[in-house]
Amino acid sequence: MRPRVLKLGTRRSALARAQSAAVARELEQYHAGLEVELVGIETRGDRIQDRPLSSVEGKEFFTAEIDTALLDGVVDFTVHSYKDLSLERTARLRLAAVPARQRPHDLVIFARDVPERLAGGCELVIGTSSPRRMSFVPDFLQRMLPRAAAGAAPTRIRLVDLRGNVDSRLRRLHEPRGSARQLDGIVLAFAGLARLWADEAGRPLLEQLFRPLPRMLLPLSACPAAPAQGALGIECRAEDAHTAQLLTAIDHAATRRAVDCERALLAERGGGCHQRFGATQIEVPDLGTLLYLREGAGEAQLRWTPCVPLAAPQGAIHAWDGSRAERAAVEPIATGIASSLQCLPGTEALFVAHARALPQDADALINSGAHIWVPGLSTWQRLAERGLWVEGCAEGLGFALLEPLLREPLLGLPALARWTVLTHEDAAGGWDAGQVIATYRQREDSADAAAAADAAAAGDAAGPPVDATHLYWHSSAQFERWRTRVRGPAQHACGPGKTHQHLLRARVQNLQMFPSADQWRSWLAL
Repeated sequence: MRPRVLKLGTRRSALARAQSAAVARELEQYHAGLEVELVGIETRGDRIQDRPLSSVEGKEFFTAEIDTALLDGVVDFTVHSYKDLSLERTARLRLAAVPARQRPHDLVIFARDVPERLAGGCELVIGTSSPRRMSFVPDFLQRMLPRAAAGAAPTRIRLVDLRGNVDSRLRRLHEPRGSARQLDGIVLAFAGLARLWADEAGRPLLEQLFRPLPRMLLPLSACPAAPAQGALGIECRAEDAHTAQLLTAIDHAATRRAVDCERALLAERGGGCHQRFGATQIEVPDLGTLLYLREGAGEAQLRWTPCVPLAAPQGAIHAWDGSRAERAAVEPIATGIASSLQCLPGTEALFVAHARALPQDADALINSGAHIWVPGLSTWQRLAERGLWVEGCAEGLGFALLEPLLREPLLGLPALARWTVLTHEDAAGGWDAGQVIATYRQREDSADAAAAADAAAAGDAAGPPVDATHLYWHSSAQFERWRTRVRGPAQHACGPGKTHQHLLRARVQNLQMFPSADQWRSWLAL
């Protein structure tokens, strides 16, 4: 019996063929005897390389010719980067599948000599033709790129238009210094690079053009991606029920929910590639749905939908917010610092759980090729101000949620067993990473503790009052310091990650996890 052959229409770029080939392989694995043949189609968007598409009249730059081939029966189905699909699709086509989304983040890739240029206080020229990226990226980089010296002004960023395929954009970073085509950095979608890396034909290209270069993964909480970025949209003819049925095997409900939400928000703003608007929805186990939004020069916003709806607080509220409380005094751990100073010159990858976990005199000892990651933006910025290059962060959602990203083949990071973690003494347990070093602890000072206890009894910000009804714990160390102060059936809360795990191990009752203290305060209407 001859195998059933389906023709898949795709753009001819290396990235388009890579993601279409991946879909073809997945379908063939689901359906025994099915063969998928790729048919390359050139689009108007591929031909326009000399100006941003946001300045060109019309739409459907990357889909019109492919749609025609599908409707004329030349191909049976098509694969698109979902963000390239317009909001108004013809009823003659059916969105038959939205596969599991690749990571939606943007990635900034830099020329090899950018760290030296930063040290010299040079302006950086960054290429992108996305109005959204033009709005979000400069502000982020100015705060998070390493400073030339303590107290130095933020790096000057100049944006230029950039079009072309992935390989032509990456080559701009390898041009000799002084060339008219040379750029200091470009912004690309992580998803596209990851799909190219997974493709046998695309990987050699990235090994040469991408792997050797410095990079930064932009956090969604500060730089949400374009609606539907990282997702694929697979279409067939509306009347082709058989092909549609085959395609449903690779449909992913959570991804479809997310992109439907993001595109609905884009539709409210009129749609189009000219929008300076980012919207990315993710689902976090045990926490719920997080929708990151940002528009123009405005601040990023977070909309949270818990896994289980929260009941409105009942009765009188006497809340204590540990995220705003006075921090306990800490002291260095001499053995931990000595151990860190010894291992940092050879470490391949480093997770700094708090800026103060990295000894001040250790910065110059860190292996120049080490990959540094952090829990969130505040630690990232503090390390940048010390002149350190940070590649990415856990967005305040905990190391466990970050781990799958750190295993992404594209990033080429070492196995977690070869990582070094610098952290607080109370948070040193429960890591899957290799060498975990506690470099500081809460100061054991009886006079200080007695003064803090008196302050707590008086009800000020140093600690929770004994009659607190709702408490937000900022860290496991803070909880251990004040846990004996809490009496009665109080409602406890904390963020995700190590603090939540610690409170669970301590068998804290009435515990609710929040994305951050902001959402906790909003729930209590504080």
